[in-house]
Amino acid sequence: MGLFNRSKSRDKPKDYQVGTRFGWVFGRSTSGKVVNEKTSMQVSAVYACVRVISESIASLPLDLFKYSGRGSDRDREHPLYIVLHNEPNAEMTSFTFRETLSTHLLLWGNAYAQIIRNMKGQTIGLYPLLPDRMEVHRDENTKEIFYIYRVSRDGVVPGLKAGEPVILEAEDVLHIPGLGFDGLVGYSPIAMMRNSIGSAIATEEYGSKFFENGATPSGVLEHPGILKDPKKLRDSWHETYGGSANAGKVAILEEGLTYKTIGIPPKDAQMLETRKFQVEDIARIFRVPPHMIGDLEHATFSNIEHQSLEFVKFTIGPWMARWEQAMDRSLLNSFEKKDHFIQFNAEGLLRGDLQSRNNAYAVARQNGWMSANDIRAKEGMDLIPAELGGDRYLCNGNMVDIGTAGKEQK
Repeated sequence: MGLFNRSKSRDKPKDYQVGTRFGWVFGRSTSGKVVNEKTSMQVSAVYACVRVISESIASLPLDLFKYSGRGSDRDREHPLYIVLHNEPNAEMTSFTFRETLSTHLLLWGNAYAQIIRNMKGQTIGLYPLLPDRMEVHRDENTKEIFYIYRVSRDGVVPGLKAGEPVILEAEDVLHIPGLGFDGLVGYSPIAMMRNSIGSAIATEEYGSKFFENGATPSGVLEHPGILKDPKKLRDSWHETYGGSANAGKVAILEEGLTYKTIGIPPKDAQMLETRKFQVEDIARIFRVPPHMIGDLEHATFSNIEHQSLEFVKFTIGPWMARWEQAMDRSLLNSFEKKDHFIQFNAEGLLRGDLQSRNNAYAVARQNGWMSANDIRAKEGMDLIPAELGGDRYLCNGNMVDIGTAGKEQK
């Protein structure tokens, strides 16, 4: 606990600690709506973007490789291989763990996990930590990074009560930062774009209230005389004609009563166009092709495949690079970093259709850099026995060395 007396926090935005301890991250937008990790996930476009990215990363094979004389091979004997490929801890699968941390990364801009090591310094377990309970600090004397995590309830850590800090050294934390300004901590896309998401929340709420009030704009009931109990009349009107179930009912007005609308019809306010734009705007924030979150307005048979490939290259690719480099840095010790590396396999997402793959395989086979078994292994098919030529590399016989061109061949 002595670190608190000689340390300071890492650089923060100017409006840090406005309202709450994490006020700079989640706050009220210009539309008046509170935007945080929970309210933003209630917007269908945000939920769809977070889901498609996190599930895509979680579904990719993740392996530990070791350099060898012929290149690199999976090191299945290393304890870290099971942690990455199968289960990072006794409570989660690899898919669930990566999906959870990817969601943290997309909403908060940072993902954290506690690293458990054996006596050899090898990683044997990973446990996710919530970003809203984590603080990143730098020691003033040693300039080293350390982390402060606040437990959620009594008894989580023996001897600590809810909210009390636990200090974690940098070597004990897997930290995957998103886009940021100081190179240490990422900033949340939700926080940076809270005005856009706040507008989407306000628009959805307006649409809900529109149908709740009978799919008619607000109006005024005019009476030629003086009403003794106007509240009773207003409540009776809402009970009879309010709500989407009463939409389309014919109103009966008595004693000279008239109804006049004072609101703006949704058509004039272009609510549908606004909601369409907000879907595209949120897809732009997360760099997700609109067709992947259900917006097929601009999708065609000719461009949808290329958009899917661009999603892998320009959306999933940078996130994979963040994961891989953070894991190489934190999960491998100094000796393992010399001959080991961690890598996703995104080849399945880039395979394309059957005809495109067959054409690529034909070129590779005819030019001698893939054998029949190499191709069958990529397609998940049984290998041809070596004695039948499954491992042989072939090439066209009409190709000759440039130095022998024009000379008589034996």
